[in-house]
Amino acid sequence: MVDTDSVAEEIVPVLRVADAAAAVRWYGRLGFARTWEHRFEPGLPLFVEVARGPVKIFLSEHTGDAVPGGLVYLRVRDIDAVAAVFGAVVAEVPWGRELELTDPDGNRIRVGDAAGEKGGAE
Repeated sequence: MVDTDSVAEEIVPVLRVADAAAAVRWYGRLGFARTWEHRFEPGLPLFVEVARGPVKIFLSEHTGDAVPGGLVYLRVRDIDAVAAVFGAVVAEVPWGRELELTDPDGNRIRVGDAAGEKGGAE
């Protein structure tokens, strides 16, 4: 039996990728690192978890797991550093500062400044 009081609850988005190894390299530029991967047997699709501190994303080559072109919102403390790595422009928006990136598979990663978060939409 699982002790549910000691298990952390979380939501982990699943993004569809064509090449998990290439996706891991791209997400590495955002500060994510591969924590584990699974393949049922050689030649079958790869499923990978990447993490940036406590933030996790599953990257899946399995066609039924997700559709390309998803959107994930990532709040970070270092948005200017992320912008510099990707050569992106940080926009001022009513709820803070953010930028949008697109991974090699068409998934959008909207990055917001955690320090500028004003607590949600009105």
